[in-house]
Amino acid sequence: MREEYPLSCKSWLDNWLNLSPFFEYDYIIRKINYTINPIEGIHLQIRKITKTKGAFPSEQALMKLIYLVIKNISEKWTMPFHNWRLAFSQLFILFGDRILQEHNSF
Repeated sequence: MREEYPLSCKSWLDNWLNLSPFFEYDYIIRKINYTINPIEGIHLQIRKITKTKGAFPSEQALMKLIYLVIKNISEKWTMPFHNWRLAFSQLFILFGDRILQEHNSF
């Protein structure tokens, strides 16, 4: 694996002390962390739709498809996270008053 992805492996190894605490979190907290990066989420959805198309007749056709994808996924942005109460209680156990201060500032 190191031979195939040398820069990625080096980055992981160089930053392991900063990365490893993430793996100590419960699955539900890790899942929320995976899904809260909106830029990655948009990119993933656009890629999922565009990769099935062989080619686009014009740049405008591509832009229309991207517009429709973003319009469709933006409706989900207001939905609460699945199992948010469970995740919040676990975060409270880990971070106590700090999590309450941040939650009340929303």
